[in-house]
Amino acid sequence: MLWHNDNGVKLMASEKFDFKGSLGETLAARIDKPNGDIKSYALFAHCFTGSKDILASKYIAQTLNWHGIAVVRFDFTGLGESDGDFANTNFTSNIEDLVKAADYMRGNFEAPSLLVGHSLGGAAVIAAAHQIPEADAVATIGAPSDSKHVGHLFEAHHDEILKEGEAEVCLANRPFKIKKQFLNDINNQNMNDHIAHLNKALMVMHAPLDKTVGIENASQIFIKAKHPKSYISLDDSDHLMTNKEDCVYAAHVIARWSERYIYR
Repeated sequence: MLWHNDNGVKLMASEKFDFKGSLGETLAARIDKPNGDIKSYALFAHCFTGSKDILASKYIAQTLNWHGIAVVRFDFTGLGESDGDFANTNFTSNIEDLVKAADYMRGNFEAPSLLVGHSLGGAAVIAAAHQIPEADAVATIGAPSDSKHVGHLFEAHHDEILKEGEAEVCLANRPFKIKKQFLNDINNQNMNDHIAHLNKALMVMHAPLDKTVGIENASQIFIKAKHPKSYISLDDSDHLMTNKEDCVYAAHVIARWSERYIYR
């Protein structure tokens, strides 16, 4: 697939591929390549229960392409076009899916020097970063400071999940089965340690009025992280980045900021 601007000029090529995820399932992925030389590669992690094909994922990838950065985005196990049962996944499997994606990139393209994560995907790239040694920079967009934060989305079902072992909950207007193992996994993560020992350049991006993941999460990530670190406000953007201009702005900033680290 080719992307063009309004004048019909080719901007990038987008190609599908797949790879084996952490649970052995086939995961659907896409690589977006710039028109011209590839300066670097990035790996993008979508938001909780989202997909590689939501608007934020596509617009951010396209804009990074404009800066010469090729982007791999994929559907986590059980989501989008990927195989597997979402009910059997958790935050740990998301981290491992990211590592598998980086492994595939290393063997077939080039390992990512930049990791970008949206919402819970932002927490996941922080947690996965130490297993991707080629990554020199990490950027998060609307990320929670703790994986346990996602639990508030199905807080009303906690008792049922603990008693029955699972419950069907509505997330983003779609039904998802959440198992007790998911709650146990997010409660056992040590995000403080992941953030404090990231050992990579970090960009924290967050909207002050984010109603899904409060701005205090950005503060907590920034305070816990060591330098080099930067913070950018996304002004009045919503959590899912449904406004194209917000996505383009965020990606332009990430690309220019990361130049200092990924082009060494």
